[in-house]
This record gives sequence, C-alpha cells and structure tokens, in this order.
Amino acid sequence: MPSTWWRMRGEARVGELRQYGVDQPTFLCLLAPGPGWDDVRALFEAWAAVRGPDLDGSRNAEAIGPLMDLGLTLHPVDVGTRLSCFRDCIPRIHGSTARPRR
Repeated sequence: MPSTWWRMRGEARVGELRQYGVDQPTFLCLLAPGPGWDDVRALFEAWAAVRGPDLDGSRNAEAIGPLMDLGLTLHPVDVGTRLSCFRDCIPRIHGSTARPRR
C-alpha cells in the first residue's frame, strides 16, 4: 500500500490520508480534510457513532449505505492502484484519523 492517498468523490478531493503505521489488517492514517470534506463529513460521523453490539448488522448497514452511494475512491499519490471504497477497502474515519482496511 502507498503511504499517502487522496480520497476522491468523482473529481472532487474529499481528503488526504497519510499513513503513519499498520495495525493489521488496517492501515493507520491521519486525515487531512480536502475541499469536498464538508459534503461527506456528517455521513462518516454517523457511521463512527455506531457503537456497541449490532448483532444483525442493521445499524452499520444503515450508516454505511449512504457512504457507499457516494462512489468514493482512494487514489495513491505515488505508485499504486486506485481502490474503490467498500469494494476494495473499508474506509473507517474517526475524527482526524482513518483506518482503511483492504
């Protein structure tokens, strides 16, 4: 995995993820919000707010659905392959940290 990705929504840069470590199976990153962040922030905050047992997965599914509809991608800044969020990786964001998982 590259060390820096741009999170994109179409041609709009939502943010930049800068990897600072690994906690398998996730990559530990800092989030630098981009010009499109305000349009998606509430959706990531709603997903981050899902805590505790979710035995049937319905609370997570309800929070993830609108995020999946955005068509977000991760583009490596240096070398690598573009990843489609929720198909190629799971992009958890909590405040200023991100934990993409492949």
